[in-house]
Amino acid sequence: MVALIQSAPEKFQQRLTMQIAELAAETTALRSLDWDRDRFDIEFGLRNGTTYNSFLIRGEKTALVDTSHRKFEELYLEALTGLIDVSAIDYLVVSHTEPDHSALIGDLLAIAPDIVIVGAKVAIKFLENMVHHPFKSLIVKSGDRLDLGKGHVLEFVSAPNLHWPDTIFSYDHGTGILYTCDVFGMHYCDDHIYDKNPQLLEADFRYYYDCLMAPNARSVLAALKRIAKLDIKLIATGHGPLLEESISHWLEQYKSWSEAQAKTDTLVVFFYCQDYGHSDHLARAIAHGVNRNGVQVELIDLQQTSPQELREWVEIAAGLIIGMPPQSCPIAQTALNTVLAAAHKKQAIGLFETGGGEDEPIYPLRNKFRSIGLTEAFPPILVKESPQAATDQLCDEAGTDMGQWLTRDRTQKKIQAIDLELEQALGRISTGLYLITAKKGNLSSAMLASWVTQASGSPLGIAIAVAKDRAIESLMQVTDRFVLNVLEEDNYKPLMKHFLKRFPPGGDRFAGIKTYPASNGCPILADALAYIECEVSSRMDCGDHWVIYGLVDAGRVADVNGLTAVHHRKLGSHY
Repeated sequence: MVALIQSAPEKFQQRLTMQIAELAAETTALRSLDWDRDRFDIEFGLRNGTTYNSFLIRGEKTALVDTSHRKFEELYLEALTGLIDVSAIDYLVVSHTEPDHSALIGDLLAIAPDIVIVGAKVAIKFLENMVHHPFKSLIVKSGDRLDLGKGHVLEFVSAPNLHWPDTIFSYDHGTGILYTCDVFGMHYCDDHIYDKNPQLLEADFRYYYDCLMAPNARSVLAALKRIAKLDIKLIATGHGPLLEESISHWLEQYKSWSEAQAKTDTLVVFFYCQDYGHSDHLARAIAHGVNRNGVQVELIDLQQTSPQELREWVEIAAGLIIGMPPQSCPIAQTALNTVLAAAHKKQAIGLFETGGGEDEPIYPLRNKFRSIGLTEAFPPILVKESPQAATDQLCDEAGTDMGQWLTRDRTQKKIQAIDLELEQALGRISTGLYLITAKKGNLSSAMLASWVTQASGSPLGIAIAVAKDRAIESLMQVTDRFVLNVLEEDNYKPLMKHFLKRFPPGGDRFAGIKTYPASNGCPILADALAYIECEVSSRMDCGDHWVIYGLVDAGRVADVNGLTAVHHRKLGSHY
């Protein structure tokens, strides 16, 4: 049985609908369909919207698995109360506390204060800070079971860092359904409840994995081992369609991708306190930049890891990133001393404040690492308030800088491995010189580009190759807007010199440069020969570059007699 609930009012300017479906005996899915969402945090430019999936299990006891996004408050509660008296719900299983799945917990507790919240220890701590009033709770870990009656026995599986520190899976032995929240999901919104056409989902499934799961490939492999013994009939994900038709295929994809990721010889380890300040948010923003360079990332909680494990992580890491713990936490202080004692001069280091209010002083620790001989990959990041979009960009660019520093030798080896005659032949492909400028909200960035071409005539479109390790890549997702500034033959060197500088994370790339806004909001360079306003229509993975295809909206030439600056290369392995 599938039921639909009317979409939200037009004032939201988004199509929001609810879909209710019976999955198995006494098991119902409540799917919140967000048809028009075009971005998800720092990681995603969305092409197909997304869904937030919640599940109701009715044995002799009733359990709700996760809730929904705040924007679905009215629709979700209407759907839930149409299925059951909310006060009759015994348990709320919190797969993890990210707001897109937990935003309505406070609303449920206001209606039914006797609901027992079931979750990992870290999740319960997070919820105490979110809900701000007492609630009943049950802390669970791997192997723990909860008998709901009528054959519904939930077994819990710890899956930390996928992609949230408090993530748990729940497996119903009565139905064979594995509830995984973010893991194995995808941002894909349509009326199909199940993965009926896997080939249509492959690209979104991989994109989701690359953005959310790849930074913690080792944790993915650990979770796959924990669920290997389960007889899984259905994977009930938190986003996108539920996986039933091709379960073995999807699991094998995660395994093969994660094994390839984990084999990298370059690893950055993040040490921080997951439930302190904004440490988790900042760590993930930095990790996104690090991973952009193909560098493996592992997130480690200073309070939950033994001294021996800490030493082992430090020994195999090429880079260390530390979120400053609270001064009042002796466990974290001891762990920090262990990390410091195990560090060595061949490593890169980066530090950030978590914004918790009583952070350990950052500069004395910085001096200690520098005295050992570690290379500082980026200046200390100091956060005093709740992170904003500019904070995310600063962290992302800091991570990008560390990733680029750690992969410099790898990049050079790739260049040297190319046949010289082939390099010379590729170098004879001449191109123009351009500056790409992009802006989204208060965030802006720029990039000197030469791999640019017109790609279509109807509709008018251009293609740009953007290296995956470029910070601007985050602002060139599908539906984002940018300006292609064409540089002039006799007037390109000052702009080229400026934008080839290495900017610090969060630095203003347009300081001292004359610009004015395009109709799409992006900067136009006043000294450019011409400009073309575009919107990203699609992206193609091309090895170490993304090829960005943009539809042209508008353009203008400053001097009809001017000529485009031409870029000639001697070798084809680099710009």
